[in-house]
Amino acid sequence: MPKIVDHAQRRDEIALVACQVVAEHGFDGASMVRIARAAGYTTGMLAHYFDTKQDLIIAALRLILRRMDERLTQPVAARARPDLLALLTEALPVDEHRRTECAFWTTFWGQVSTDKRLKRINTWVHREYLRLFERCLAQCWPEWSQWSPAKREQVLRSLVTFINGLTASAVANERDWPAARQIEQLRLQVQLLRAWAKGAAGAPVTRQAAGA
Repeated sequence: MPKIVDHAQRRDEIALVACQVVAEHGFDGASMVRIARAAGYTTGMLAHYFDTKQDLIIAALRLILRRMDERLTQPVAARARPDLLALLTEALPVDEHRRTECAFWTTFWGQVSTDKRLKRINTWVHREYLRLFERCLAQCWPEWSQWSPAKREQVLRSLVTFINGLTASAVANERDWPAARQIEQLRLQVQLLRAWAKGAAGAPVTRQAAGA
């Protein structure tokens, strides 16, 4: 009896390997031959699932975004609010697994300016990031819905910009940015943003009050 192949699962497996190869060797160094070898397949097998390297890279982007979405969607007990800092930390390179994902992201960013298709994909990815983090803020801060749309957007975009910058710094200088330092800087940024939005930027904010 022929073996039943889950093609969707195999596509994800190849995309994940591509993510790892790009993180290790860079965009230019991640050839289809190298990705195929790392995945344990022939280049012909890769071509069966992906027409071009760009298609494979885009599949890897979608896979990572989906995995992050799953990590940021954590079930909580009734009437309880999830831990905002714990949720947002899922987007940072605080361990080997997430460092690989973030290294892939930063490598991808370096290609966007010269490729129209990747620019469009990056626009979509950025919207999805905003959606994920907005959901986290809405779940964790009870006052979120009471703020004006303009204030919510400013807080959200400031947070995403900070996380992107912290991610790039931690990927480029791993030794200078251990997990504890990343998390502490994220905690401070969350506190400052919440205090500003509540109109009390000059007042001290405790860890408990910041919800982080």
